[in-house]
Amino acid sequence: MPARGWLPVTVPGAPAGWRDLHARFGRLPFADLFTDAIGYAADGYPVSPRAAYHWRQAVEVHARLTGPEFAEWGEVYARDGHAPAAGELYRNPAKARTLELIAGSDAEEFYRGEIAVGIAAHAAATGGLLTKEDLARHTSTWVDPISTNYRGYDVWELPPNGQGIAALMALAILDGVDVAGMSPEQRRHWQIEAMKLAFADAHAYVADPDHAAVPVEALLSREYAERRRALIGETAALPAPGEPTRGGTVYLCTADADGLMVSLIQSNYQGFGAYVAIPGYGFGLQNRGFGFSLQPGHPNVAAGGKRPFHTIIPGFLTKDGLPVGPFGVMGGHMQPQGHLQVVMSTVDDGLDPQAALDAPRWYWHAGRQVYVEPDLDGIADLRRRGHEVTVDESDLYGYGQAVWYRPDRGYVAGSEPRADGAAVGY
Repeated sequence: MPARGWLPVTVPGAPAGWRDLHARFGRLPFADLFTDAIGYAADGYPVSPRAAYHWRQAVEVHARLTGPEFAEWGEVYARDGHAPAAGELYRNPAKARTLELIAGSDAEEFYRGEIAVGIAAHAAATGGLLTKEDLARHTSTWVDPISTNYRGYDVWELPPNGQGIAALMALAILDGVDVAGMSPEQRRHWQIEAMKLAFADAHAYVADPDHAAVPVEALLSREYAERRRALIGETAALPAPGEPTRGGTVYLCTADADGLMVSLIQSNYQGFGAYVAIPGYGFGLQNRGFGFSLQPGHPNVAAGGKRPFHTIIPGFLTKDGLPVGPFGVMGGHMQPQGHLQVVMSTVDDGLDPQAALDAPRWYWHAGRQVYVEPDLDGIADLRRRGHEVTVDESDLYGYGQAVWYRPDRGYVAGSEPRADGAAVGY
């Protein structure tokens, strides 16, 4: 699938998601939730350092794109051909008006009103396939989460079409080994190998369950985890999918005094998504369709009315039927890997949210390729086991947040040290 332009654009679900989440759980008037965002869009906000860094990279990508569909993006996000610098005030009055239209109409203007007309008109004029009818047909879907038990804790993820099942499969594999009895180096090796096997299955089987039979129960079964565990040896292997039925984002988590906890994620994907912006409305569209396969017969093959493989996965942790709290790690392919590492740091090492997020991370890319942060222990041992290790200080390792409930202390929160976020109490 192409990464940029109209072809990877799917019907945006975020505004309807805000509305439907509010209708079920919200307390304040829906329009009031937009006040601060509208103010920042209209009056400006000082761009944070990490956002400025990625924004600059995005402008460099945009400069290489040609075609009428990309022109408006430059007007909105790269005025005079440059990204805003850290600390510079960025204003987007067109986006402020868009947010006002969504707030005042319970998102109807986005799917059946003025904004929908604007999206469809721009698509028709610049080679896009999105129509007013596509937008009007959109609905949110309430789903039951899936889970696995890891050393007495239930780890919860959203079901396919998302990749959260990969984190659960890897944890199920590791639940059957004595992690406490391993050296840190051996444990790291097992984590990487379990994650590789889980990804091989996720990429082979995960698709829109309305269009393909995804074998969730079989993939999460203990018997299947045992079979996959038996494939892990003392050296790095090349992952391949098994037979379970045999015989790249913004994450936030929050909690209130009444015990309501929310784990929420949404994403344009790959930075600024498709680099297609809608004239007059100040926003760009996501490129989630890039997650489709073009392989005929694959469960995730591209098709109309179908959801692609999604990387965005909010997580939640419970124990003995009681909530521990929400967590998430942004970063596309890194997300299940980040979930695995944060959960194990919490459960196996007893770390609080901030310490779990501070811990050095690894990132498996493909084959035997593994990227690690410079202060990760055991790099020489990973290389001895056949992992092709690259020490890298970039932003490969994701950005996370977590809130744990402690019955004796209330909430304990942590925020990603590699990004601009913060853990804030009110």
